[in-house]
Amino acid sequence: MTKSVSETASYVESGEFKRDTNYITTRITADGRDGYPVEADRYRLIAARACPWANRTLIVRRLLGLEDAISLGLCGPTHDRLSWTFDLDPGGVDPVLGIPRLRDAYLARIPDYPRGITVPAMVEVATGQVVTNDYPQITLDFATEWTEFHRPGAPQLYPAELRAEIDEVNLAVFHDVNNGVYRCGFAGTQEAYETAYDRLFARLDWLSERLTTQRYLVGDTITEADVRLFTSLVRFDPVYHGHFKTNRSKLTEMPVLWAYARDLYQTPGFGDTVDFEQIKVHYYVVHTDINPTRIVPKGPELTDWLTPHGREALGGRPFGDGTPPPPPPLAERVAALREPA
Repeated sequence: MTKSVSETASYVESGEFKRDTNYITTRITADGRDGYPVEADRYRLIAARACPWANRTLIVRRLLGLEDAISLGLCGPTHDRLSWTFDLDPGGVDPVLGIPRLRDAYLARIPDYPRGITVPAMVEVATGQVVTNDYPQITLDFATEWTEFHRPGAPQLYPAELRAEIDEVNLAVFHDVNNGVYRCGFAGTQEAYETAYDRLFARLDWLSERLTTQRYLVGDTITEADVRLFTSLVRFDPVYHGHFKTNRSKLTEMPVLWAYARDLYQTPGFGDTVDFEQIKVHYYVVHTDINPTRIVPKGPELTDWLTPHGREALGGRPFGDGTPPPPPPLAERVAALREPA
């Protein structure tokens, strides 16, 4: 089974999908201990709105107000076997890095780079080299290392007193949900698929129970845990339910999670980073082993994301002692959904 450059994987004899989690782990830190100090305008975040792992960085960058410190380059929703490409930009070239393919930035750092060319990636503008593609650490470092450049009123997404619980929830969500949907979609045997399917829905049921009495996953404010779950939930009905065969229930048929997801979607910094059309085009066009016709479904109906969710009744303060982010920069705005009739 051929994998796209963004979903590098291997398979065990049982047919189970195994994600390659060996990333470039160099960190950008306040003290520059890895050789890359936090510095405004030094780095460019390369992301794709289609990708759930990259979507996390778009949300956290927005919530913390890092737009002026970290520029953004966006790849298109599709790619070929070699690399994500900048086909959304004039001439198909990133206007800051001057490259047509994200692969060029990887090879500038590691000429014989042997792994998948993944988003998100932090690229040093002056050298054109990828610094890191370690997506779980990138958002944690945005929250903890880039504080000098946080906007006034930025929320605490990874507060010290909640980190152990956030990490525990994140680990469970990664294995069973974030990566669990891929373990369903790319399973190589019926048994591997059913095992992943059962784990996915057991975890979604666990999350529903947890969120029945509390508005957010950890504490009474939005944290990194909510960001990581949201990017999977927002793709569930448009892609995972059909494309990855995660079809016990649609998100819209899981009342607690559906309300929770709408609550976050309607929170500034979340829904305004989501492009449903790019999401659908990516999965249905790139994954030709699953969808060889490359036909992209017209549905589902999306305006329901704007309907009342009622989660305010559970209390909680989305931004804690902080404030919502302002609207995104004009160049980074996505087409808004229409209000339901």
